[in-house]
Amino acid sequence: MTINGEQIHFDNLLKETVFKATKELNKEWCISVFADNAGVVEFDEESAVCFKVETHNRPSALDPYGGSATGIGGVIRDPMGTGLGARPIANTDIFCFGLPDTKHEEIPKGVLHPRRIMRGVVAGVRDYGNRMGIPTVNGAIYFDERYLGNPLVYCGNIGIMDKNKCFKNPQSGDVIIVVGGRTGRDGIHGATFSSGEITHEYETIFSHAVQIGNAITEKTMLDVLVQANEAGLYNAITDCGAGGLSSAVGEMGKDLGAEVDLEEVPLKYTGLNYTEIWISEAQERMVIAVKPENVKAIRKIFDDENVESTVIGKFRDDKKLILRYNGEKVAEMDMDFLHDGVPKYSREAVWKSPGLSEPSIPEKDNYNDELLRILSCYNVASKEWVIRQYDHEVQGTSVVKPLVGITNDGPGDGAVIRPKFESDRGLAISCGMNPMYGDIDPYWMALGGIDEAIRNVISVGGRADRIALLDNFSWGNCRKPETFGPLVRAAQACYDGAIAFGTPFVSGKDSLNNEFSCEDGSKISIPSTLLISAISIVDDVNKCITMDAKRASNLLFIVGETRNELGGSHYYKIHGQLGANIPKVDLETAPKIAQRVATAIAEGLAVSCHDCSEGGLAVALAEMAFSGGLGIEADLRGLSRSDDCSRTDMQLFSESNSRYIVEVLPEEYDAFAKLMLNLPFGQIGRVVEEKTLTIKAESGKTVIETALEPLKEAWLKPLAW
Repeated sequence: MTINGEQIHFDNLLKETVFKATKELNKEWCISVFADNAGVVEFDEESAVCFKVETHNRPSALDPYGGSATGIGGVIRDPMGTGLGARPIANTDIFCFGLPDTKHEEIPKGVLHPRRIMRGVVAGVRDYGNRMGIPTVNGAIYFDERYLGNPLVYCGNIGIMDKNKCFKNPQSGDVIIVVGGRTGRDGIHGATFSSGEITHEYETIFSHAVQIGNAITEKTMLDVLVQANEAGLYNAITDCGAGGLSSAVGEMGKDLGAEVDLEEVPLKYTGLNYTEIWISEAQERMVIAVKPENVKAIRKIFDDENVESTVIGKFRDDKKLILRYNGEKVAEMDMDFLHDGVPKYSREAVWKSPGLSEPSIPEKDNYNDELLRILSCYNVASKEWVIRQYDHEVQGTSVVKPLVGITNDGPGDGAVIRPKFESDRGLAISCGMNPMYGDIDPYWMALGGIDEAIRNVISVGGRADRIALLDNFSWGNCRKPETFGPLVRAAQACYDGAIAFGTPFVSGKDSLNNEFSCEDGSKISIPSTLLISAISIVDDVNKCITMDAKRASNLLFIVGETRNELGGSHYYKIHGQLGANIPKVDLETAPKIAQRVATAIAEGLAVSCHDCSEGGLAVALAEMAFSGGLGIEADLRGLSRSDDCSRTDMQLFSESNSRYIVEVLPEEYDAFAKLMLNLPFGQIGRVVEEKTLTIKAESGKTVIETALEPLKEAWLKPLAW
C-alpha cells in the first residue's frame, strides 16, 4: 500500500490490525473472539454475553421489507449458534439511506426511492424483532446521497449464555440434524449476490436471492433449542447463514469430516436439485450435532412443540466432506482444501491526502439560525418515528432506553439492559459512525467512530475498562486501489484506537463492493463507512444516568478540549462546505477522560452526561435542555480550547472528539473538579428554570438566545412521518 508516497505491506490486513490489537491486549474477560458466529465476553461469574452485527445491504436494496427482516432474523441466529447457544436479549440496528427528499426524476433506473427503502427496512426489522420478542434498544440512521444505489442495513444481536457453554464440541459419530424451517430456492446465491456489483438490471436477475423470513418459525425454534441446550442434548450448534448447509456443516465439521444425504433435507416444495439444497440460504434453520443416544430425546422436544427436525447425516473422523443424493455420491472433498485451499490474492491500495482547505465563512453576532438548521439536518434530527415502532420494553430488561427525558423523546446516548433479574449488573450498548469524516481522512474517521462509541457507553454508566468493540466495514469497489486505500487506513486506526483505549475487538463483518452501475454507465459508490459498536459492563444499573438536564441550579461542565476542527462538521455542511480540519483523537488523553468521567458517574458525582458529537457543543446543550424541559445558560469563557479555536462559530459547532457535558450538583463541585484535575475541563454554565437556551461568547456578548420550543420543533420535524 502507498500512503502519501510511503510504501506499507500487509500479508493479511485484518489479522495485522484489528485481530492483532485484540491479541496484544489479551484481556482475560474475552472468552471467544473471531472464532465463532459471535464474539463472547464475560458478563459475571456464571454468564457470558455474545454480540454480533451483520449487514443485509443488497437484499434490502432489492426488497426493503424482506431483506431487512431476514437481516435481523439472520443475526439473531448468530448468538443462537455461538458456542452451545445463547439466548437473544437485545437487538441493535443502524441504517444508511439516500436523502429522503431526493426528487423522483433523480432516481436512477432500477433504484427504489430512499423513502420507499427506509419505510420498508424499518418495517421489516420492526416486525421480525417485535414478533421474536427481543427488544431493539440501540441504533442510528445516517443519510447521504451516495447511499442511493446501495443502502446499508446493519442488524445486531446480543445474547446471554452460561460460561461453561461457550464452545462447541462436535464429535466423530455425532448425528447431523437440521432444525426449523424448510429449504427452498429463496436465498440461493445470496452470498454471491451480496458480494458483487449491482446494476440497473439486478431486480430481475437476482430476485430469487432474497430469503423469505418467518419470525414465528424462528421464535418457536429458539424456544425448543433453549430447552435442548438446558438438557445438554447436543454437542454443537450453528446457523444456516450465507451458503446455507454448505457453510453450516462445512464449518462444524472442519476438524472432523462429514457425510450428508441431501435427499433427507425437508423441502418447501419439490423440484430442487442437490446443488440447490446444499447452498440454499432459506431462513430459520439451524444445524446441531447430537450423540446417537440423544437423538430420540432431542427430537421429542422438537416434536412436542411442532418444530421440524430431520437427521441428514453424521460427522466422520477422516476430514472428508461427502455428499450423497438418493444413494449416489455427488461430492467428495478434503476439509483442509475446503477451508484453506483457496489461493491468496494481493491487491494494491493507495491513499493520498485530498488537499482540502478550510472555507471562509463570515462571523456573525448571532447563531440562532445556524443552530436551528443543524438541528433540522437529517443526521441530527430526531429518529423518534423509527424508534417508537420497535418494542424496547419486551423481556423487561431495559434500564436506559433509546428515548429519554421528561417526555421520553430525548436522544439517549446509549442503552443499558439488565440481563438477569436477580442481579443489578447491566450491559451498556452503543455505536459510533460518521462517514462524512472519511471524505477527509478515513484514519481519523475510524478513530472518531471508536471514540464516539466509547463516549456513548461511558455517558450512561459503562465501565471504561470493560469495553468490547465490533467493526463493520462497508466500502465501495475494493478492486480499485483508490477505494481500497481508505479501508487499509481505517483498519490501521482500529489497531491504534483499540490499543490506546484498551478495548479489544471481539467480532466483525465486512460488506465490500457497494457500488451501483447506472444504465448510462456511471457508478454510484457509497462513502467509506465504518460502524463501530460497543458493549460495556455496568456494575450497578441503579447508578446509570441519562443525557437530559435534571434540575435548575445544577452546574454544567465540559470535559475535553474543543479545537479548530470543523472539517466534516454539520456547521460546514449547512454552508455547502467540507473543510479540512477533521476532528482527531488524542490517544493519550482520550482514554484518561473516558476513565475519569466513568468514575464520576460511578461515584454519583454526575446526574446527567451527554457526549458532544454531530453539531458540537451548541447542539448538545440544546438537546440536554429540551429533553429535560429546563433552560441552560452557558458561557464560552469556561471552555477548555486550543489557541487556534478562537472564533465563536468554532467553539459552538466544532465536533472535536472526547468531549462530555456533565451536569453536577452544586455541592459536588469540589469533588468533581478534584477528580478532573490535569484534564482539559471547565464550567460551561448552569441549568435554569426558564425554558430558554442562552450562550454567551468569550466577549460576553450573547450569541445564542432562543426558547426551547423552536429548537425541539426544528429537531422533531424532519422525520415526523
